[in-house]
Amino acid sequence: KIMWVMYEHPETHFEELALRFMDIRKRIYKFPKMGVKAKMIAVTTTSGTGSEVTPFAVVTDDATGQKYPLADYALTPDMAIVDANLVMDMPKSLCAFGGLDAVTHALEAYVSVLASEFSDGQALQALKLLKENLPASYHEGSKNPVARERVHSAATIAGIAFANAFLGVCHSMAHKLGSQFHIPHGLANALLICNVIRYNANDNPTKQTAFSQYDRPQARRRYAEIADHLGLSAPGDRTAAKIEKLLAWLESIKAELGIPKSIREAGVQEADFLAHVDKLSEDAFDDQCTGANPRYPLVSELRQLLLASFYGEAFAEQ
Repeated sequence: KIMWVMYEHPETHFEELALRFMDIRKRIYKFPKMGVKAKMIAVTTTSGTGSEVTPFAVVTDDATGQKYPLADYALTPDMAIVDANLVMDMPKSLCAFGGLDAVTHALEAYVSVLASEFSDGQALQALKLLKENLPASYHEGSKNPVARERVHSAATIAGIAFANAFLGVCHSMAHKLGSQFHIPHGLANALLICNVIRYNANDNPTKQTAFSQYDRPQARRRYAEIADHLGLSAPGDRTAAKIEKLLAWLESIKAELGIPKSIREAGVQEADFLAHVDKLSEDAFDDQCTGANPRYPLVSELRQLLLASFYGEAFAEQ
């Protein structure tokens, strides 16, 4: 996508493209008009990112390893081709990491402060398809083309959801964690998402994200709604029980897909992690995805989330 921008407008300065904003429609820097020299046709060959239908791009600075997520509707492809035949021979690890990336997209989109009735349906349907088909797609591969196709579709549907509702601090931290320690993006999300749910599911957060349509904390209720939609809850379950069942499902599918239980178990050395955790926390706070998270974080809270996820511990308020 960035190659497309630079081809159409070689005079463009990357630093201006990367400027953060609160409202994508009211940004200081306006992206140039696209599609004059070329059309963008996106053909997805993995089942995860949803980039074929989103206004997002991520650029890595090779010199520093820093990842810069960019967002503007000008980056949305003109056409998306979603053909499951292209992913039938996808390796199991890529299936797992991409599938859990899509799960995270849908979860974060549903609890985002920008969520709406338009994005909600996409997020919930993506989660339902992933719950029902991701394990079979992982274990059976091309022997189960129906499962592979439904996971492929779910990744695109989740992409449509977060194209409209944006993401949250799980992605903010995953961008920085992945670039610093060379962890695949979907795996980084999988290592963080359960603790992010525990963090967000608070009706009295330290600080709530300010947005006109988001007048009170809603994440606890929204996570409970996801549990209901996925058939995880039982009649009479209270909100806390529903959230625990959602977390239990996530932990079980991560285990089934061979996901490590902690960042340390994923191969990151403790001394190396501790040397970088402060910078990771600061950079994650400054990530474009942070602004749509339902709970606006303190840098110290992001640090606590990263530390808990490194040691494989459940996040708890301090």
